[in-house]
Amino acid sequence: MAFGRRPFISALVALGALLAACSSDGSDVQASTGKTSTSVARATTSSAPSSTVTSTAPAPATTEAPAAEVVSSADVRAVQERLAELGYDVGTPDGQFGGRTSYAIMAFQKIEGLSRTGDIDAELKAALPGASTPGPMVPGGPSTRVEIDLNRQVLILWTGGSLTRILPISSGNGEEYCVDGECDIAVTPPGSFRIGRKAEGLEVAPLGELWWPMYFNRGIAIHGSPSVPPFPASHGCIRVPMYAAPLLYDEVGPGTAVILVGRGPGPEGVEVPPEPEPNPVSDSTLPPEPDPTTTTTEPAEDTTSSSSTTPPDGSTEDEETPK
Repeated sequence: MAFGRRPFISALVALGALLAACSSDGSDVQASTGKTSTSVARATTSSAPSSTVTSTAPAPATTEAPAAEVVSSADVRAVQERLAELGYDVGTPDGQFGGRTSYAIMAFQKIEGLSRTGDIDAELKAALPGASTPGPMVPGGPSTRVEIDLNRQVLILWTGGSLTRILPISSGNGEEYCVDGECDIAVTPPGSFRIGRKAEGLEVAPLGELWWPMYFNRGIAIHGSPSVPPFPASHGCIRVPMYAAPLLYDEVGPGTAVILVGRGPGPEGVEVPPEPEPNPVSDSTLPPEPDPTTTTTEPAEDTTSSSSTTPPDGSTEDEETPK
């Protein structure tokens, strides 16, 4: 009988070796006849080492931005007052941080080449004390004029030779768009123009809604928009913050010079160039003032308007007319 059991014993030894090879820890399985059943049980019920198996996911690496700096009302008021001294449109300094203050900060950040956050941060606080009021983009230009820097995405209004207000803008994004089967590129061309037709309140056009628009280059207008990001994003018009649109409408009359410099970077990787080189502009280089008895500043299909002057809540639709 001993001779007849040898193949059976050899088979059990081979099975024990196979189980040892498939287990997570070969030392737990004893390749012997006396411990075969026990070793099999341990091989099928033992768990992987604790270093590789856990019942809870490991804590993720910290990738969130640090918490925003807490800014007091006194700090907000100090920033507002300083921006107002420099010509930025913060309204009446009151220590309350709102959209108007954020847009004024963004305009300052664009002018100074800072990160365009619209927030009160360490970089802003460091830059404000040594900043100076921006000079004219076009020395020698008309005493009352609108200057628009397409590179830095800002608008400066001069009235009678004095700086009236500085605003952030968003111009043409350089991308293709299509309306009613016709396609074009969203470009805001530089050059010297004059304000033509103006529309009070809301005007509806094929590409959306324009608030308090002032046309200066055919269908291209300066107008209010609920969406004025820190980069070019329009179909070609000059977007300004909603609160500023009626102010500009009252301050800028028909025939006012509008001078655009730069070319305007795309929305990706916005770069802030140095101050534009002087480019003298005089009345002789501007187009003639429009005849107040005619309207030729925008396409006929863009004349639909509404008497409403209250913007819809949360609107982010683009608001330009076709060029």
